[in-house]
Amino acid sequence: MRLGLGLGYAGARVHIDVQAVQDAEHLGYHSVWTAEAYGSDAVVPLAWIGALTYRIRLGTAILQMAARTPAMTAMTAMTLDALSGGRALLGLGVSGPQVVEGWHGQPFGKPLGRTREYVAIVRAILARERPLEHTGEHYQIPYRGPEATGLGKPLRSIVHARPDLPIYLAAIGPKNVALAAEIADGWLPVFFSPGRAGVFRQALAEGFARAGVPEKREHFDVAPMAPVVVGRDLDACRAQVKPRLALYVGGMGARGRNFYFDLACRYGYEEAATRIQELYLSGRRPEAESAVPDALVDEVALCGPPDRIRERLTAWRDAGVTTLVCGTAQPEAIRLMAELVL
Repeated sequence: MRLGLGLGYAGARVHIDVQAVQDAEHLGYHSVWTAEAYGSDAVVPLAWIGALTYRIRLGTAILQMAARTPAMTAMTAMTLDALSGGRALLGLGVSGPQVVEGWHGQPFGKPLGRTREYVAIVRAILARERPLEHTGEHYQIPYRGPEATGLGKPLRSIVHARPDLPIYLAAIGPKNVALAAEIADGWLPVFFSPGRAGVFRQALAEGFARAGVPEKREHFDVAPMAPVVVGRDLDACRAQVKPRLALYVGGMGARGRNFYFDLACRYGYEEAATRIQELYLSGRRPEAESAVPDALVDEVALCGPPDRIRERLTAWRDAGVTTLVCGTAQPEAIRLMAELVL
C-alpha cells in the first residue's frame, strides 16, 4: 500500500503547506492531491507544488468536468505532466447538481454518459494517433451544431503527451463505481469504509468485466481519501472529522439528491443520516455535527493514539486499498503514517 497526501479545499485565503508536502516527499509518499469546489482551483496549487518538489506525483482529486471542456482538461494535464517530469495524475469527477448548475451554469444531465465521452476524448488527445474527432450525445468535435461557422477542423495536439497518463474517477454510486473500473486507471472514493468494501464489490466486478482486460483488476489503483487525526483524546480527534461528514451527508445536495447521504444509508446509518440532514438543512450545523455517530467516523477515518491507528490500518490493507490518501495537515500524522506503511 502506498501513501498519498490530500490537501483538501482552500479556505477564504489560498494557502499551501509546502513544508508538509516536502516532508511527505522526503518520507516516501507516492502522491499529493488537491481539490476544487467553488473557490480555488485544483491545478494552480499543483503547479506551485510541482516547482518546489522533485519526485512526489501530482494528483487532482478532483477536476470538475463541468468546469472544462475535455480538450482543456487534456491540455492542462499534458502541460502539468510535461513540466513536472511525468508526475501528473488526472483525477476527474462530475461533482453534483448544486455546483454544476449553480456555479458552472451547466446542465447536470446524464453524468454517466457524459463521463464516458469525456474520458474517451481526453484519452484520444493524449494518444495523439490521429486528429481529434468525436460524435456523441454530449460532445461533438469539431462542432457542427447551431451557430457553427463550418470552419472547425479536426486537430491533433501540438504537445506530444504521455499516452498512458493515469486517469482516476471519483465515484461512490454503484453505476459510477462500475464505470470507473471499466474506463479509468484508478478510483477515488470519498468516505470509503474498509469494513464495508463489499458494498462496492459487485460494481467493481461489473466494470472490470466490461473492460475486457483480464489484468486490469491487478493494476487498478484503489485510492480512497482517509482523514487522519493523531492525538491522545479520541473524542477530540473524532470531533475534527465530524464537521466534514455533517457537511457532505447533511448539506452537499438536496433532499432526495445527495450522493453522500445515500452512501451513509448504504453503510447502515439511515436514521443518523436523516437526522444530520434535517439539522443541517435547517441551519443547525453544530447540532448536525454532534449527530454524526462516532462509529461512522471510525469507519471512514483514522483517529486517536498511534497504537489505535496502527491496529485499524490492517482493515484498509485487507480491503484492497493500494494508495491511501491521508487527509491531514498534522506533521505528526504525516510522519506516523510513513512509519506504519512505508
